[in-house]
Amino acid sequence: MTMKVLITDKINESAKDIIGDASQCDFLPTMSEDELASKIGEYDALMVRSQTKVTKKIIEAGKNLKIIGRAGVGVDNIDLEAATKCGIIVVNSPDGNTHAAAEHTVAMMLSLSRNIPQAYETIKQGLWERSKFTGVEVFDKTLGIIGFGKIGQHVANVAQALGMNVIVYDPYTTKELVENLCATYCSTLDEFWGQCDYISIHTPKTKETISLINKNTINRMKKGVKIINCARGGIIDEAALCEAIKEGQVSGAAIDVFEDEPNIKSSPLFECVDKCVLTPHLGASTSEAQINVAVDVAKQIREVLLGGEAKSAVNLPQMKPEKLEPVKDYMGLAQNISQMASQIASGNIQSVEITVMGELAQIDVTPIEIAVLKGVFDYRVGCVNYVNAPLIAKERGINVATVKSNQKVPSMGVIAVKITTSESETIVRGAMLAKNIYRITKINNFSTSVVPEPYMLLIPHENKPSMVAKVAQIIGDNGININSMQVNNDTKSQNNESIMVLNIPCEVSSDVLNKLNQIDGVKSSKYVKLSV
Repeated sequence: MTMKVLITDKINESAKDIIGDASQCDFLPTMSEDELASKIGEYDALMVRSQTKVTKKIIEAGKNLKIIGRAGVGVDNIDLEAATKCGIIVVNSPDGNTHAAAEHTVAMMLSLSRNIPQAYETIKQGLWERSKFTGVEVFDKTLGIIGFGKIGQHVANVAQALGMNVIVYDPYTTKELVENLCATYCSTLDEFWGQCDYISIHTPKTKETISLINKNTINRMKKGVKIINCARGGIIDEAALCEAIKEGQVSGAAIDVFEDEPNIKSSPLFECVDKCVLTPHLGASTSEAQINVAVDVAKQIREVLLGGEAKSAVNLPQMKPEKLEPVKDYMGLAQNISQMASQIASGNIQSVEITVMGELAQIDVTPIEIAVLKGVFDYRVGCVNYVNAPLIAKERGINVATVKSNQKVPSMGVIAVKITTSESETIVRGAMLAKNIYRITKINNFSTSVVPEPYMLLIPHENKPSMVAKVAQIIGDNGININSMQVNNDTKSQNNESIMVLNIPCEVSSDVLNKLNQIDGVKSSKYVKLSV
């Protein structure tokens, strides 16, 4: 079946060349919410820039959507919460416009310092007013950078080359990283504000950063500070900034992004435009950056539609390649043992406990936790994947815990999943004996060594003669072959109980299960389906 991808906004056509290898790709202009909602249902992927607002209405209309790609860094034009609930991956291109955005930031800072736009306007009028446009040097001034991702780091490097001192505030980076780049680390904004001659913003727009620069924070800054924002509109309270410029607390601002784009005339900054450098969201507007972000996001969309992983999923940070790589060989095992545990368990799930042993106890197993949750919900909830599995657990009030055990194991790594419900407690354990060799090693109190396969029968029973024969008779009478069988005793029980584990080539009907459960001594047979 051919996948379909919709590309809106002005995105470089190289994206179509990349995606077109695997899918049908349609280019359409920027549409209204209603127009896009009426069309999106037939598409498996959507690729946009900043003009298209991907709202909850559009996302819920996209019944086939698997991935939304933003050809750029910011994703505040996409309803991430709605996408996550619907299990849709959202990706961006965090590196594609790094150089373009950093260069524009530096250009804006220098233009502001030397009054370049204002001087140019007088030259256009045939005037020569040198004395009117005396500027200031950036040399030996202090540049404060808020947000120290790749763009912020690149700005810091250029600023240092210009002889500036750089200080950094970013609660998500480390002091060591900042100091390795010869900048000064500030642990709090209280420490940061008063030191800066220039402040440049490089954070995403989040609940924490909206109106980060406001009347209160501006009053804590050094008098005469200059502010540059080439990140996202809304991080600065524009009315408060305009007032501060009029009062002289801020000597000028260079702004590329606005609260209400593209309605620039609604911005309060229009009242103090002579002290500002204003540009229409040009940070990523270079030929090179447009190609880079288009190619980057197109490759991720193509990879996901072909069954692979996205490297820059913004609503799936736990599955980034650097986190996934150490545990990727265990992901299938984690999903299979949790699928089995969930299908054995009866009642409403209250908690899921994951225990890892062996080499897994020494590393970050966050992706394994997500794989387990996906497995738990696979046959209980419709439309579950790595994106929304943790959210489903949270919404249902399911307690999820991970335990790292130092217990020695005879295999490379072991994963155990315990599901507690309103009625029972179920444990399934699996192990990787060698690379790509997996076994289910425990089912409740029964020690086993079973290869996970798509169709399995679990038949707890009393350990007495003819049980295997009676089971095999019913299985054979219903035209079902037995690929392999194991019988294991419960060594801890005094009730002489055993379990048969059968690998079979097809699904099992409820009618067959009922016949098996009518055998004297059989206790609640279970048909288990695994996504091997």
